[in-house]
Amino acid sequence: MILPPLLLGRVQFTVCLGFLAFFMALGLALSWLLLFFKLKARFSGNAGWTAAYRFWVRIFALAFVLTLAAAVPVLVQLGTIWSGLMDRIGNVAGPLLGFAVLSVFALKSCFLGVMLFGQRRVSEAVHTLAVFMVALGQLVAVFWVLALVSWMQTPDGAVALDGRYQVFDWMAVLINPSLKLTLGINVLCAALTVSFMVMGITAWQALRRPLDDGERLGFRAALVVACLAIVALVPAGLKAAHMIAHYQPAKAAAAAGFWHDSDSPDLVLFALPDAQTSSNLASVSIPGAAGRWLGRDAGGKLLALENYSGMQPPVALTFWSLRLMVIMSGLMFLAAWATLLRLRKRGLDPSVLPRAWLRVLSALTFSGAIVLLAGWVLTLVGIQPYIVNGAVTQTEVLGPATGRGLLYGTVGYVLLYGLLLWAFVSMLFHAARYGVVPIRKFARAAA
Repeated sequence: MILPPLLLGRVQFTVCLGFLAFFMALGLALSWLLLFFKLKARFSGNAGWTAAYRFWVRIFALAFVLTLAAAVPVLVQLGTIWSGLMDRIGNVAGPLLGFAVLSVFALKSCFLGVMLFGQRRVSEAVHTLAVFMVALGQLVAVFWVLALVSWMQTPDGAVALDGRYQVFDWMAVLINPSLKLTLGINVLCAALTVSFMVMGITAWQALRRPLDDGERLGFRAALVVACLAIVALVPAGLKAAHMIAHYQPAKAAAAAGFWHDSDSPDLVLFALPDAQTSSNLASVSIPGAAGRWLGRDAGGKLLALENYSGMQPPVALTFWSLRLMVIMSGLMFLAAWATLLRLRKRGLDPSVLPRAWLRVLSALTFSGAIVLLAGWVLTLVGIQPYIVNGAVTQTEVLGPATGRGLLYGTVGYVLLYGLLLWAFVSMLFHAARYGVVPIRKFARAAA
């Protein structure tokens, strides 16, 4: 049985955009962490910072290449799966995507070669400038992409005339109601993705051999970043929840599992949302505590899912993507701050941690990536059936591709991305085990 083209299109686009989001976030946060390593190495004179830089710059280079490779399918799908989208929002999306591409080549590509291969060919000041420009380019490129994503979530500054959006205020398009939170949360999730990856890899190394100065210093910097980022994510997440309730009440109702009208809805902690019966099975909830997280109509009435008959987002996926974010964020909060408190009098040296503690940190290597991807699923799935919130549905812009073609394409992308992720993780742990420049050892010929 071939699944409906709309469902396959949604799955394929979400998979491709999630793959891009992971490596885009990895490149963004790593670039700024590398700049920090570079500045510390230059002004402290400690060679350990240089060692940390030289290890992680190789991982950054790999993430940069995979980001460029992942961007191509997403752009192609905007013209194939959602072939009618650019006709509707091209006046908004075209310039923003164009600036993103320009930022990649103008600010990153022009300096990337110096950053990766010019450390011994240019002065330290010039090389540090190149690292800064690459990091700035990463941030600028991400800004343009998130500006478009946030505009599609909370469109402003443009009006639809004859089915096409015309911009009347570019500042309102850019600084739309959700941009600050979208940018802030994605930057914080990127910081958590990289910091827990650095901590996890270092913990994995500490389980196998003594750490060198570069590994200890890298862990120290990542631990501080993780503690700050996870604390900042709490108020940002709460503000985002209120923003969603105001601008996307259907997503808020789905995330809360709020099916039927009630003046005092329960805050559902755990449940199995059932769309067939419009109810939550095996629900665990706090009575009357969900009202502040839900949208209201002009009369102040809470908006339940039953008010969006036929226009509901996938409730179970929206519901559980939010809870996955919260659960993983809680685990990361406990792990980061417990580690900081334990090591605060030991110079933040991971070498003194018990082996069980190191195993926990190693297991959390990709926890930040899980939070990041769950957030993107919540963003993309929770807005359905719209692609531009409240204005353009996905059905309106769906292309003519057949279900069979989309099925083959989706399977192909899943296999390809699975292979690339396996290769990336394998190379990451190979570098952690043997170093970025392995030395070949020749066995002495037997006499």
